[in-house]
Amino acid sequence: MPAYKAPLRDVRFLMNELLDYPAHFKKLANGELADADTVDMILEGVADICENVLSPLYQTGDDEGCHFDNGTVTTPKGYKEAYTQFIQGGWQGLSYPEQYGGQNLPMSLNLIKSEMMATANWSFTMYPGLSMGCMNTILRYGTEEQKNTYMPPLVDGSWAGTMCLTEPQCGTDLGQVKTRVEPNGDGSFKMFGTKIFISSGEHDLTDNIIHIVLARLPDAPKGTRGITLFIVPKFLVNADGTLGARNGVTCGSLEHKMGIKASATAVLNFDGATAYQIGPDHKGLECMFTFMNTARIGTAVQGVAHAELSFQGALPYAKDRISMRALSGKKNPDKVADAIIHHADVRRMLLTQKAVAEGGRAMIYHAAMLADKMTDGIVAGDEKTAEYWDDKLGFYTPILKGFLTEMGQECASLGVQVYGGHGYIKEWGMEQILRDSRISTLYEGTTGIQALDLLGRKVLLGSKGKIVRDYTTEIVKFCGRQARNKQMRRFIWDLTKVCAEWNTLTLRLMLMARKDRDIVSSAAVDYLMYSGYAMMAYTWAQMAAVAYDKLEKGGAEDAAFYTAKIQTAEFYFDRLLPRAGAHAEAMVTPSSVLTQMEIDSFALN
Repeated sequence: MPAYKAPLRDVRFLMNELLDYPAHFKKLANGELADADTVDMILEGVADICENVLSPLYQTGDDEGCHFDNGTVTTPKGYKEAYTQFIQGGWQGLSYPEQYGGQNLPMSLNLIKSEMMATANWSFTMYPGLSMGCMNTILRYGTEEQKNTYMPPLVDGSWAGTMCLTEPQCGTDLGQVKTRVEPNGDGSFKMFGTKIFISSGEHDLTDNIIHIVLARLPDAPKGTRGITLFIVPKFLVNADGTLGARNGVTCGSLEHKMGIKASATAVLNFDGATAYQIGPDHKGLECMFTFMNTARIGTAVQGVAHAELSFQGALPYAKDRISMRALSGKKNPDKVADAIIHHADVRRMLLTQKAVAEGGRAMIYHAAMLADKMTDGIVAGDEKTAEYWDDKLGFYTPILKGFLTEMGQECASLGVQVYGGHGYIKEWGMEQILRDSRISTLYEGTTGIQALDLLGRKVLLGSKGKIVRDYTTEIVKFCGRQARNKQMRRFIWDLTKVCAEWNTLTLRLMLMARKDRDIVSSAAVDYLMYSGYAMMAYTWAQMAAVAYDKLEKGGAEDAAFYTAKIQTAEFYFDRLLPRAGAHAEAMVTPSSVLTQMEIDSFALN
């Protein structure tokens, strides 16, 4: 089983050398708290709990799974003790206001913490992870009374939170939500309905669970315009903050899943449960996007996590496993065969994992800086600034979630492949990473949904292509700054071509959509994947530029690290970026190639 080792050298490279987090923190209202010593202490502390507490529970938690008994859910052995250590360390409140017991550090540090935790043990990380979206929603839309009631125990981790959207008859199409409420006459409501696929919906880690639920008021119009947001606690809360009676929300069952078996995925029944409205009438979906965007970035982190963990498992095996001789001659002459890492095809798989893990991490860390700026605007009450950075982040979100999870799943599969037949055997742990990765492309909106959001809502309808033009302008400016750098020319030429092609493809699809309404749907996933490859190419070019600069300025101590960055960038541009060309060709084919077949012709008989 891969034993997780926190990639702190790479984390520090991104924070201090590529993205200049110290300068970024100085511009934030709460940034002065994130001084170098504090940040270093956080990184070391997170690495410690991930390596020594969470990672050892990854495979055992999968083996045991969660236990369900008449509505009661028990997490696997060791989980409760690990969660206690987690909250005693103050990790849950890292980026939340001091007035509620948090440490008020930038949101980006919380995301960096989450990335390491996710890699060490994704199933465990989902329990505190769902609470963050709950807290963000209450902070943004809750009344002062709701904030004072729910935030302190959520921030200290003694309570947990969930998001309850999906129902048996609807997943992404939330206009079909049937869960309803009836007024009690005292400002509260009674809720009736069933929610499914609720991650962390019931467990034994905390004293209370606060459910954020989409439901309909009695006068609600049909469709998504008739959805309102409610708070439904597992235990009612007394006026003095103590826990009262058990509320009318129960766990009907746990889902039996392909992966993430140590994460409790619950069916929740609301049978007259007391509910409290949060946010305006019929604006629940808009409010929930605060929750969903947080969750989508968190899911993008999962793509990086599975690529990283699979790489960490595959690399030592490739160094130790001997099989055949390298085509270029003996590499281990004292042995009967050479280590498989000397075979070019094995190098291809390992380099793909490395390129995706490190490139994806850099993309996530950059997006985290945008989230910091958006949060800064919200805290300052500057809605214009908050909206500006939210729009910027909104362009990243579907690309990060869709592209990185697809690539993370591919990397998890490559990890199995490196092991050969042993990868298919449970004891090695590689197949668990693959099973766990599969959900990442599904929840918080499938890849197809993310692609429609990107191409349809963000690019074509929302901005008429301007959002892509703005982003590629940033890339072109980078290319201009590097134009005289001979070492960077190979990257700059390819990036310049990508920028031109990306804008051309966007315009072409915009024109095609006037006559072919289905083109947006038929082209969306190819467009998203193209965008992902382009964004990661820009990221790798930036890392290569920093690495070249460090080597030229005498970075001999870390020469191997910087050289590896450059060589991985070269691999990405030569072997992964060309995939974008196939997506470019596919996306502009008429939608008729998908729609021309009669539905009955899909049948086998």
